[in-house]
Amino acid sequence: MSDKAGVAEAVEALRAIGYYLERDRQPTHRVKAYRKAADTIEGLPAAEVRARKRAGTLTELPGIGPKTEAVILEAMDGATPSYLVKLEQAAGALTEAGTAMRAALQADLHLHSEWSDGGSPIEEMARTAARLGHKYMALTDHSPRLTVANGLSRERRLQQIEVVAELNKKLSAELDGFTILNGIEVDILDDGSLDCDTEILARLDIVVASVHSKLRMAAEPMTERMVRAIANPHVDVLGHCTGRLITGGRGTRPESQFDAEVVFEACRQFGTAVEINSRPERLDPPKRLLSMAVEMDCVFSIDTDAHAPGQLDWQVYGCERAEECGVTPDRVINTWDATKLLEWTA
Repeated sequence: MSDKAGVAEAVEALRAIGYYLERDRQPTHRVKAYRKAADTIEGLPAAEVRARKRAGTLTELPGIGPKTEAVILEAMDGATPSYLVKLEQAAGALTEAGTAMRAALQADLHLHSEWSDGGSPIEEMARTAARLGHKYMALTDHSPRLTVANGLSRERRLQQIEVVAELNKKLSAELDGFTILNGIEVDILDDGSLDCDTEILARLDIVVASVHSKLRMAAEPMTERMVRAIANPHVDVLGHCTGRLITGGRGTRPESQFDAEVVFEACRQFGTAVEINSRPERLDPPKRLLSMAVEMDCVFSIDTDAHAPGQLDWQVYGCERAEECGVTPDRVINTWDATKLLEWTA
């Protein structure tokens, strides 16, 4: 095995461990430990990593401790690291249902990269999405006002569009035509306007609009706020409509109050998809509202809102809820191929 190949396999093993830990909702610090170790050795000449392996000095490198060193050593010796084997063997199905809907999906239309509040590069998110069977994905990093999530300024957004164009040239050839769509999760402002200028919105392939502030606004103004955003011709998907949190490290948060019938009727009239958000701490909308949206003839987008590669596998949680509430694949926009989706968003 060459020096270069041995290091590449160690990097792959470390990232795979991070993926399985994320998928299983393990603490963030554990995930980051393996990702940091992967970044460290990937950034060094292969010959230096090999020399440190022989000298027993890998743990002198930043971010490499005894556990990550053990993974590197096993991988560089040509074996599958025992910890990775253990995680792979334990990685069963996340749900008992939802598999039929998941098999119909061709994309994830709401996910984040390290450009905003995600934890991984765009390319790593794309490669993971392709490995999970998707044909394309929409990169929807946050809009500028959401500073807590490192929202993208106009200049950074334009830069990201250029980066995605270059990545698509590379990945399309390597991943059998896989494509990254330029998107945004745009903040719905207090008056229902959007936290992004029209020129930028017009250049993007898909726009997910979500409420992130003043979630306890009274029902009437919240309804007006959401309907105005839904009616905006650039908005394609209404993200996590109630804003609730039901579990997780951020604690819990009750649903925002609004007239769901009016909001879903606006989605139907203006051709805006209702997102079925698959994050375990959101699972938004609640089933009673999802069932209402089904009855009102809305269309849907089943998304992960992933902030890291391992979270892309959470899509089946939304698929399970969709099946339970009577959503059929023909009403889910990310069952379509990219050409049909882009015709619809245009």
